[in-house]
Amino acid sequence: MTLNKFEGTGIAIITPFLDNGDVDFDSLHKLVDFQITNGVNYLVVLGTTGEAATLSKDEKAAVINAIIETNNNRVPLVVGFGGNNTREVVEQINQFNSFDKIDAILSVAPYYNKPSQEGIFQHYKEIASASPVPVIIYNVPGRTGVNINADTTIRIANELNNVIAVKEASGNMEQIMQIIKDKPDHFMLISGDDALTYPMIQLGASGVISVIGNAFPNEFSSMVTQALERKSEALQIHYHFFDIIKAIFEEGNPAGVKAILHQKEIILNNLRLPLVPVSESLYKKLHNLKEEINSMA
Repeated sequence: MTLNKFEGTGIAIITPFLDNGDVDFDSLHKLVDFQITNGVNYLVVLGTTGEAATLSKDEKAAVINAIIETNNNRVPLVVGFGGNNTREVVEQINQFNSFDKIDAILSVAPYYNKPSQEGIFQHYKEIASASPVPVIIYNVPGRTGVNINADTTIRIANELNNVIAVKEASGNMEQIMQIIKDKPDHFMLISGDDALTYPMIQLGASGVISVIGNAFPNEFSSMVTQALERKSEALQIHYHFFDIIKAIFEEGNPAGVKAILHQKEIILNNLRLPLVPVSESLYKKLHNLKEEINSMA
């Protein structure tokens, strides 16, 4: 396992649905091909953007298998294994039988329970011990209600050899800089916030796990590549995307990016409750912003 598998642009891939609410596997195959042929570096399956919280156990297995099949070893795959019951997460890992076909797992900080920093460390210690592939931790306090602070992340990086990276979506640039400054060389910080990806790379982040990249894989991964190479063009692309990145989150994720993918005729514009499609006004706004991106290509 080399860390550069997870440098660059990873896509937190959405899960498309049919009008009857079932998983739309035809569109999922189309979407995976769209990502890979447009130059993304790896795919992240069953994250928040994939509406994993609304999928059954059997549906999750079917989605993973469909993506493994379509990917056909073209890019690395990361699969989400997260929850607020440590024992249950470990059991899910122990029962998973396709670790030979994926490259890492992504595990979100335990939500709702609001554990202490020691509880967070022990949670990841159990997951790292159970997982036969590397672990990427995911810090997103806006969703979980708890922040993995810099000291805890650094402790995890130093003491849990199987944990190779953190996807940081705290938006706390001081915390992000502290992690980058103090982390060991073998550990990566990955942006979990599309809008902050460019400045985070300038500070030392290794790339992004992106939402907007679902709709613009070539354009956004180009920005990430150029930022990593310290090319001045990256800043211009960053600002081209600034308004549309804000807009896709106005009415919740992944409703915004699904609207754009619907406009691109890749998926149907369906989500699972409690999530709903964006309003008509936002749909039109996203269309106009999409056209601006296309005109800049």
